[in-house]
Amino acid sequence: MSNKHYGMSVHTSLSLDEAEDQIRAALGDEGFGILTEIDVAATLQARLGVQRRPYKILGACNPALAQQALEADESIGLLLPCNVVVYEDEDGTVISAIEPLMMAELSPAVKEVADTAHDSLERALQQIPVD
Repeated sequence: MSNKHYGMSVHTSLSLDEAEDQIRAALGDEGFGILTEIDVAATLQARLGVQRRPYKILGACNPALAQQALEADESIGLLLPCNVVVYEDEDGTVISAIEPLMMAELSPAVKEVADTAHDSLERALQQIPVD
């Protein structure tokens, strides 16, 4: 698993559909539901006539963690839900999740919630078979 300041990623040889199915299930195991789904490739094709590889954004939400974060800092809703992206690259499929610890950098009041969300998203990503 690779980590960037703003996200955590895994690379897999699973097909895009298989990877999406597996991350949805893994997120569900961690108490997350998918509130939003954006097919970026389809949107860019429809709106701009631009063709690109498949790229999907899943807006994942753990209601209990969202409630705790909003109680700690009402404005933290600007950073919710936790986005997870699934896309193809030249070597397979990438699944990336936002790094919730960024929220704590912006609002120390949500540090405990961010730690919990980080651990949950990391466990979900660890369920994906990597190359």
